[in-house]
Amino acid sequence: MILSGTFPVLCTPFDDGGAIDPGQFVSLIEFAVASGADGCVYPGVASEVDTLSSAERAAQVTLLGRQLAGRIPFIVGASAPDAADVIGHIRIGHAAGAAAAMVIAPGHLGQDIAAQTAFFAEIATASPLPLMLQNQPVPIGAGLSAEAVAGIAGAVPNIRYIKEETLPCGQNLTKIGRACGDSILGVFGGAGGRYIVDELARGSLGTMPAAEFTDLHVRLVNAWRAGDQAEARRLFMVSLPALNFQAVFRMHMTKETLRRRGVLRTTHVRGNGPAMDAHDRRELAALLDALAPEMQHNPLIQSAAAE
Repeated sequence: MILSGTFPVLCTPFDDGGAIDPGQFVSLIEFAVASGADGCVYPGVASEVDTLSSAERAAQVTLLGRQLAGRIPFIVGASAPDAADVIGHIRIGHAAGAAAAMVIAPGHLGQDIAAQTAFFAEIATASPLPLMLQNQPVPIGAGLSAEAVAGIAGAVPNIRYIKEETLPCGQNLTKIGRACGDSILGVFGGAGGRYIVDELARGSLGTMPAAEFTDLHVRLVNAWRAGDQAEARRLFMVSLPALNFQAVFRMHMTKETLRRRGVLRTTHVRGNGPAMDAHDRRELAALLDALAPEMQHNPLIQSAAAE
């Protein structure tokens, strides 16, 4: 089976004291399934993965696999600076039932393509899962050129997918697809879904945005698959203001949106980045009110009128 379609990256719900809340995570998983997601990803950048301990990661991945129980596939986020740690995360994901493992080309190896290739080759040799190379921009990732990504994938046969997030995403997606040919199964888009229509038009397998608009992204991708480009573009245009807002406030926006949709109860964020002030929350409320007609699952329980 080739993984494709809408694969939201699930956030990590924390209680008000900053501890992981497994019950809220289950609610989020069920939201993704009910929304029609083709699969999901955890943990990734949008999961605040850099704030999670190894034990927390393992417990969450195990819970994800148990809760999904094979209803949809999931990709385990296995990124770490050290190859041995990556392999450990992959094995936990495999035991939980993951279909593939996503690994960021690490920033500390930079543009040293020989070192990046050796890193992925070491992981591939020990991995029981097919790999997805995530090309994340600096400073989180290395921000590799399309040519470098294709070279690494060509040298490491177990790399079966690419997640491309380095600008210009669409052009890089095209270049990687052409350079890799049949050596990979395909390329996913990311970057919060802000370039999704361009990516689909260039032949992407699908998209991996944050989870707050999973139902809308499912409809968009399914419309594109059905040949209704006008509907796909309409959904893109109505959602883009909110996605641009998310690009600034990241997990703060994602969790507040999910709270307003009744999926989460708390919005604690461990990670760095700007929090919303009162004006920002009013702006988000207005953006969500405009999107409310497109929310087919978990409609808003708090509107701008309540601000």
